[in-house]
Amino acid sequence: MEKNKNKKVMNEESSSLVKQSISTDNLLMFLNLNVLEKYCKQTFQLYSSMMDVKKWSLLFFLSVFTFTSFSQEKISNSKPLATVLNIDTKGVEETPEQMGTMVRIELEKLDMFQVMDIYDVKYVVERNKININNCYGKMCLVEVGKIIKSDKMFSGSVEHVGKNIIVTLRLIDVNSGTIEKAHVEEFLYLPGDLQNMIKITMAKMFGKELPKEPVEKSLTQKNNYEDAFNNPEQTKVNLSGPRMGFAYFTGEAGNVLQMPKNKGGYNSYPCMFQFGYQFEVQYLNEGNNQALFEFLPMITGFNQNIFIPSLTIMNGFRNNKYGWEVAFGPTFGIVKKANGYYDNTGQWYLQNQWSDFANPNPYTIETRLDSRGEAELQAGFIIAVGKTFKSGKLNIPVNAYVIPNKDGVKMGVSFGFNAKRR
Repeated sequence: MEKNKNKKVMNEESSSLVKQSISTDNLLMFLNLNVLEKYCKQTFQLYSSMMDVKKWSLLFFLSVFTFTSFSQEKISNSKPLATVLNIDTKGVEETPEQMGTMVRIELEKLDMFQVMDIYDVKYVVERNKININNCYGKMCLVEVGKIIKSDKMFSGSVEHVGKNIIVTLRLIDVNSGTIEKAHVEEFLYLPGDLQNMIKITMAKMFGKELPKEPVEKSLTQKNNYEDAFNNPEQTKVNLSGPRMGFAYFTGEAGNVLQMPKNKGGYNSYPCMFQFGYQFEVQYLNEGNNQALFEFLPMITGFNQNIFIPSLTIMNGFRNNKYGWEVAFGPTFGIVKKANGYYDNTGQWYLQNQWSDFANPNPYTIETRLDSRGEAELQAGFIIAVGKTFKSGKLNIPVNAYVIPNKDGVKMGVSFGFNAKRR
């Protein structure tokens, strides 16, 4: 009896403790809710005062923001699901699986479809025991699309035909079983640039912005300017060929050329024909520009019985898109010079022509161009600009140059022709 009584007392105490615990929890919950309510009111009032709007305006703004976010999420999820299996390949090193990966990457960049991940594709194919090794036709792709519940199926082929690579891409609608879009592009045989070929074909297929113009031209135009795309694995390209043109001399050099020979001149015109051979190497082919090294031996004046040899070394740059170029460097020539003097009348005499041995020569002795003098090496600096025109495989460079010098400025134009040699 005493035992039952004690047990009853213990139960009553336990019940009281539980009630007390529940009451405490309720009180804490009430306090927390009360604090949260006050915090929300204070926050709402703070933003209302900062934005200087009524409560109903703020509520309207929050409602519109929530609706817009929901709508954007819904729109992003409404993109059709597109699946890329394998892309057929012939005559290129890439396997159909690798080509499929390239196409899948470029399709994802368009941001027009929900593109099924490659691992999801493998999982669904293996789970449904589907053989996709030769699934390139419309009927097979539509059947597979229905099994994996894809809205669109993307297929195509990359083939090496003659001297070109043909890229064909097709977008198939699974529900209608029809080819929704198809596009074919022809490229030069540059297998190292298949990714760019896929990118260009995809952009044209869906009307998207194309890559930079030099890339497309290099991959599609047979005789485009040489660059890193149409010269893969080539760090140097030889573009050597003959050069010819005219040189015009100004200043003292031009005057000396027109003087009679007994006065130290050449009895010729200051405009002379030039002929030579330019050894040109492109040693950098990156981006829109090429770096050039040019080595140019040339002979000037032989049309007037004058022999003026020269050697020019230049470094420069050429634009791949338009063919414009600029180059500069040292130039060396062999000219005849003599020591002499100008008298009071401005006439030029050689130093050894002073005949008054009793009196020293009062005139300043100078060194000047003179056909009666000794040959010596003269150095200068050349600046040249020009443009290369294309005619099939033939390059036709046209340049203008200037060589400033204290004896007078030498300027001229030259043109030539060359073709690419590696």
